Amino acid sequence: MADKELVVFAEVYAKQGQEENLRQALMALVAPTRAEAGCLQYDLHADNDDAGHYFFYERWESMTALEAHTATAHFKAFEGRTEELLREPLRVILATRIA
Repeated sequence: MADKELVVFAEVYAKQGQEENLRQALMALVAPTRAEAGCLQYDLHADNDDAGHYFFYERWESMTALEAHTATAHFKAFEGRTEELLREPLRVILATRIA
């Protein structure tokens, strides 16, 4: 699987009162992540019906590229704030496009 394109759906929910802080923390991930080798697409979305619900649609050249992303300073900085910002753990779905 390391040599195949990988699609990621990542979903987060803000703790009550942390909606804007989470939004800003997620926005801070976008530019540096898009500049990473192996990142094909990294789009942040906000739920229209829940101000504290955000999700990413991501495309990576490979699992290796995604693993490199999770080791970056900007991702680690976000990861260090999850207890403060998230009401439940980050949910990540790894997928392969089939059609």
